[in-house]
Amino acid sequence: MVSVDKKSFKLAYINKFLELHGIDLKEGNNQQKYEALAGLIRDYVSRMWLKTNKKNNKSGQKQVYYFSMEFLMGRLLGDALLNLGIRDICKEALSELNIPLEELENLEHDQGLGNGGLGRLAACFLDSMASLNIPGNGCGIRYKYGFFEQKIVDGKQVEVSDDWLKEGNAWEMRKANKSEIVKFGGEVKVDYINNNLTFTHVNYEPVLAIPYDTPIVGYDNDVVNTLRLWSAEAVSNEFDFSSFSRGDFLKAIEYKNSIESISQVLYPEDSFYKGKILRLKQQYFFVSAGIQSIIRHFKKYGGNIEELDEKIAIHINDTHPTLAIPEIMRILVDEEGLDWNVAWRITTNTVSYTNHTILAEALEKWPIDMFKSLLPRIYMIVEEINKRYCEELWNRFQGQWQKISDMSIIADGQVKMAHLAIVGSHSVNGVAKLHTEILKKKEMSNFYYLYPNKFNNKTNGITHRRWLLKSNPKLTNLLKDTIGDSFIKHPTDLNNFQKYLSDDSVLEKLSRIKLENKKRLASTILKNQKIEVDPYSIFDVQVKRIHAYKRQILNCLRIMDLYNSLIDNPDKDIESRTFIFAGKAAPGYYLAKNTIELINSIAKTINNDSRVNNKIKVVFMENYNVSLAEQIIPGTDLSEQISTTTKEASGTSNMKFMMNGAVTIATLDGANIEIKDEVTDENIVIFGLTADEVLSYYRSGGYNSSEIYNSDIRVKRVVDDLVSGRYNPDKDRFRSIYENLVNYNDEFFVLKDFDSYVKAQNKIDMLYKDERRWQKMCGQNIAHSGIFSSDRTIEQYATGIWGSEVIYKNL
Repeated sequence: MVSVDKKSFKLAYINKFLELHGIDLKEGNNQQKYEALAGLIRDYVSRMWLKTNKKNNKSGQKQVYYFSMEFLMGRLLGDALLNLGIRDICKEALSELNIPLEELENLEHDQGLGNGGLGRLAACFLDSMASLNIPGNGCGIRYKYGFFEQKIVDGKQVEVSDDWLKEGNAWEMRKANKSEIVKFGGEVKVDYINNNLTFTHVNYEPVLAIPYDTPIVGYDNDVVNTLRLWSAEAVSNEFDFSSFSRGDFLKAIEYKNSIESISQVLYPEDSFYKGKILRLKQQYFFVSAGIQSIIRHFKKYGGNIEELDEKIAIHINDTHPTLAIPEIMRILVDEEGLDWNVAWRITTNTVSYTNHTILAEALEKWPIDMFKSLLPRIYMIVEEINKRYCEELWNRFQGQWQKISDMSIIADGQVKMAHLAIVGSHSVNGVAKLHTEILKKKEMSNFYYLYPNKFNNKTNGITHRRWLLKSNPKLTNLLKDTIGDSFIKHPTDLNNFQKYLSDDSVLEKLSRIKLENKKRLASTILKNQKIEVDPYSIFDVQVKRIHAYKRQILNCLRIMDLYNSLIDNPDKDIESRTFIFAGKAAPGYYLAKNTIELINSIAKTINNDSRVNNKIKVVFMENYNVSLAEQIIPGTDLSEQISTTTKEASGTSNMKFMMNGAVTIATLDGANIEIKDEVTDENIVIFGLTADEVLSYYRSGGYNSSEIYNSDIRVKRVVDDLVSGRYNPDKDRFRSIYENLVNYNDEFFVLKDFDSYVKAQNKIDMLYKDERRWQKMCGQNIAHSGIFSSDRTIEQYATGIWGSEVIYKNL
């Protein structure tokens, strides 16, 4: 912890401002004041960072490296102030200088290096590793531009580049002296020297990987871990005068740009060849740089390469970093001269893999020709892995050619990354109990039969420090006043809040805090969306990536049905509702973008119809990111977790909402099941098909959406309104949604679950009318949310997968 009082902090801040900008504080603008504050906090952090690194290098404690294509970090200033324990001192000191801390915090650009839950989970995990004193490091790509900044223009999503580095990044440190060379293309020269095969990569295109390190501050323990993000640069930045003199200037520029494009943008469009090859380049780029760096550092501090797996744990977050497996093999065999079998033992004992999805679209496969030409030596290694693995399959499944083909790493002209991840790791985990069971019994049943001891479950979690302490300080203070502050380090102590849920004064305070958070959110909506909403209405919220399986369309149809009922019966007695949506659609995903347009068209129609008498409002909040989530979640009454059962691996927004006192309406999907188990049936509202029913339909058929469309008058009415011109004068605007529901048999069972969903929403309406009952439900959700802290998840990873010690005491 930083030991500083208000007076010394204020003096240090004034001096830091002068040092950075050379002018009097009163002359500075807010951006300069933010830079001075971030610079001062980084100075405090750097001393602890150095101490942590020295301790880790000497201790011999196992090091964990978490590889992920995404790290959705959000803003870091608030996290650092909270974890250092100096937020109040900082706020008071700045206030005496007439500087509002919140204004400076709001100037920081979100580090939006992720698309959704995958990247946010990685960020929460880094926070928990530091707070549990686990030597844990993140490894990813320093994208020049984030996913994209979302603008809503005429109701449609428009993608604008997310130039998050425009004002610089106060938290990163460029470490050019720790750069690595990553090799693409070329050929492999094979020689037989001293009775050994040797492999030399020649005529390759070298790419310089420059690391940028960001400190990850642990809570109240003086620990600072590292997030290392790699940036791609040409090997030489010198101007190529010879190319210019030969008239090849444009060629030289093109080369430089092609190199830098590797770390230019998160998830390039991959529906065409150049996009695919760029994505594959990205994946090998950060994996190769990261693995080279890890082994170089390991050997620098005296590590025996044959004991790598005893001192290093490498975790791959989904299939994107799977090339870590052949890259480790390349270094161990080609550069360290180890026998293949020894190298394979080390590699598999070092690597562990988290699967995040059962969606086929997310289980990556690469064309052999592309893979082989871009990564010739890596392809040879994967080919050898596959050959030895298929021999194992043949011994186990003799004569079962189809099964062997289905399980192969290389088959049907493709390299299958999920198969490589399973074969090349010692642990494969799902991220919720249901998800793991589906992996074991259905999607990966052949692999589970072959490697039953590899498969395990680690239900996701969220860092309660950001999603409760930082995002909802008033609720945090109520919890401290009632149950003390032990829950900050031991989040399951939130269970003690149950004892206070029969106290009317506590429930009244809980209600008042929720209302204040809703008023703050209403102000944001008015400012940004120019829509006035009633903070006394139910804030009914669905915020997440826009995707057909997450079923924003089901929510839309229900709103349309409610709208119809109010038009038919203006005196209908319902609780007023504000429906709030937010989320981004992938740029090339037409149906998702069409869904955003539908939401905005519904909003425009309903919000301007005086007949509904403001009983319902619909809002789409643009450019959903971590900072916006921190405003939305504390102000939510009803959390919509309505994915098609079996499709959502876990979800983490469901956990954030419950921790902030929202009631969940949900299908029995992902971690919703475990939330239900914790809060009991009385404090969650469940609807829809079960996993067995969904899997039965997928396996045996029997679902006919047109039958529901033709037999349920409410369904037919709302679905017809998609193409009637009611919500858009262009009757074909939402025809793709209509056809998916009716003509293409509704893949995600929207119409099948519609009636159950409406009944569940009616139940919500009745529950909300009983204010005391509702507040007790909110309180029960808060009290049972501690089990979903990422501290619990990371402790399970550390002890169950990584073999890393959890040390709770300070350094």
